[in-house]
Amino acid sequence: MSESATRIPRLAESADSGIFNERVLVLIFESMKWDIHTLIQAASVNRKLRALANRLLWRELCLYRAPRMTSTLTEGSSNKRIIGGWPALAKLLFFCSGCESTRHFQVSHPSPGHFVKSTRFSKTSGRSFLTKRCREDVLYVTDPCEHPTADKQDDVGIYRGVFRAFMKSRTRECLIRRQVEFESGVRCPYCGARVWSMMAARLIPRRTAARRLGSTDDALEYFVCLNGHLHGMCWLVPLSSNDDVGDDSEEDSAGSSSDDGGDDADDGSAGGCGDEHESADVRNGQEVVDEVQIEEF
Repeated sequence: MSESATRIPRLAESADSGIFNERVLVLIFESMKWDIHTLIQAASVNRKLRALANRLLWRELCLYRAPRMTSTLTEGSSNKRIIGGWPALAKLLFFCSGCESTRHFQVSHPSPGHFVKSTRFSKTSGRSFLTKRCREDVLYVTDPCEHPTADKQDDVGIYRGVFRAFMKSRTRECLIRRQVEFESGVRCPYCGARVWSMMAARLIPRRTAARRLGSTDDALEYFVCLNGHLHGMCWLVPLSSNDDVGDDSEEDSAGSSSDDGGDDADDGSAGGCGDEHESADVRNGQEVVDEVQIEEF
């Protein structure tokens, strides 16, 4: 019997959902490799199935499709709940939010959101989006999803991510201490919570983030919501054969003050969070890249 099925209690009928046998339903979705479109349709049938999906099925989908990432995000949680809820995490795994103009990032036409067939979430990439003082935080970030534009040479890159234990993170501590206001008119596309602009908060390490995305220092923006979901956009620079891509060890170096994108002036202020020395995870002389590849079947 499958591991996910054994996690479901043996009940003749669930008092919560009214479903005669939840184990059978889990096995059915598992046989379909937890197809997200089928699960969305099932959750739309009635209130009981929607409640069952919110309580159980979205969690099982995340555990099946991204087991390592989900395990990391729930590490230290006694009840295996996740901030923001399982439906929001499932949506973040498979859905590119699209983009529209914001205070610090202007586009001539909005790009609609869409499901993606394949996504790579990486903790190593996430480190490039954290200032030195916040490098102890765990952040998964995707590669940018390319959206062509009709009237601009460069494509828009749209990316997303999620923090582990955001309520206890150094990033949230910095936002609170600096008394950064919520961004007006912008909500998290995954859970609907209010968001902070990391550009307005001066918490974007522009050099490393832009280099990771394939953008320029002044052509990106991203937001973080109350539940630790990240979404952002950038202008992608076309690559040529002469472009110097660089490697992760240089990009993740803690020694350069330019990693904080010129924000070091805030380090000594009352709103700052102090400096943190970065310790790279290295085994046998190579950096360990912890990433997951999620594909839509």
